[in-house]
Amino acid sequence: MASGQLSRAGALACTGCRHACHVMLYCDTKTQLFGRLPIRHIILMQMRFDGLLGFPGGYVNPSEETLEAGLSRELLEELGVALPILVEDHVDCCHAPASSPYSSSRLITHFYVKKMEEEQIREMERTAASTATDHGQEVLGMVRVPLYTMKGGGGLAPFLSHSFIGNARSKLVDSLLRLDLVAPEELHTALAHSLKLHAHSAEDLRAALALTEAKRKRF
Repeated sequence: MASGQLSRAGALACTGCRHACHVMLYCDTKTQLFGRLPIRHIILMQMRFDGLLGFPGGYVNPSEETLEAGLSRELLEELGVALPILVEDHVDCCHAPASSPYSSSRLITHFYVKKMEEEQIREMERTAASTATDHGQEVLGMVRVPLYTMKGGGGLAPFLSHSFIGNARSKLVDSLLRLDLVAPEELHTALAHSLKLHAHSAEDLRAALALTEAKRKRF
């Protein structure tokens, strides 16, 4: 078992621990971008209220409900769909990373993966924006992960350079490899390009900071 990871039984036996459950919902697709670039798979993530990217889900209290029932409840609030989650969908659990802005040594995160039909995914995108109670509040919108790479480098690399909550980015990368959704070499190239984009973004932020500093001194 990887460092920091827990067994499901061990996680549930943790006294005084809080639990958060999140799920990666995905499907296969034959659609093409601009009619020529295969999209291959649709993976749903969301822009959170704090400006970070993450997977649907939230806090669950195992003393009042099962992990799966709690996650289904969270999905109903965030996606507007009562989606049944099974124990078999559970992938792993671990202590939340210390770098997470909402983590503590007593928070355990559970990650699930569920494959669906394309029409089910499309329906969830519609209901998330029209009937979900959390839309526009805790969830600012659903987003698809671009798994393709365009000639200019657009697609997966820029997406991976964004800011993610906790271990969401590592869970995404691990799932892409484990489910063979993206070839290892293609993913490696995208991550390397993402690092370069991150450095360029840091330069832009420093320039913007300098501009606001100059404006601030005028007042």
